[in-house]
Amino acid sequence: MDLMPRIALVLGLFVLTYMLNIPFGHFRTRVRKLSFKWFLYIHLPIPFIFLGRTLSHLDYRYIPFFVAAAVLGQISGGKLVF
Repeated sequence: MDLMPRIALVLGLFVLTYMLNIPFGHFRTRVRKLSFKWFLYIHLPIPFIFLGRTLSHLDYRYIPFFVAAAVLGQISGGKLVF
C-alpha cells in the first residue's frame, strides 16, 4: 500500500474512533464511577474499533493511535453539556 492511502486510512479510522467514543464518554460521566455501566461505556466501542482496524488490514503498530483517539473521545464526550 502506498503511503498516502495508508495515511488517509489511518486518519479516517482515527476520526471514526474519536467520534464513536464521544457519546460513550458523555454517558460514562452520567453514571457512578466503577459501576457496571461505567465499565461498559468505556469498553463497548473497542470491538468496533478492532473490527475497523482488522477489515482495513492495518497491523498492530497503529493501535496506540486508536487508543489515543478513544481516550480523547471519552474525555471530549465527558465534557459535553446538554
